[in-house]
Amino acid sequence: MSDERPKTAFEVAMERLRRQDAEAGNDERPLSDEQKAAIAEARQIYEARVAEREILHQASLRKAGTHDEIERLNEEFRRDKERLASDRDRKLSEIRKG
Repeated sequence: MSDERPKTAFEVAMERLRRQDAEAGNDERPLSDEQKAAIAEARQIYEARVAEREILHQASLRKAGTHDEIERLNEEFRRDKERLASDRDRKLSEIRKG
């Protein structure tokens, strides 16, 4: 009988994802220190942009006069956050690809 413990659901899922990546041609290589630093900087920049947008959004909400205006501002804020997250993810992907 082997001494191996049963795999956790997490380990099974990670193996499956690695296999799918290999089949799709996405190689798994470690990030360089330069890439790690660039990723950390990109994340900081985008977190700062979201924080800045949050401050501006809160100021706009305080000035809003109607419920419709508040809804419009909230929708704009949601779209801005989605756009920033998309930009961040694209930048991180570029950094990882080298």
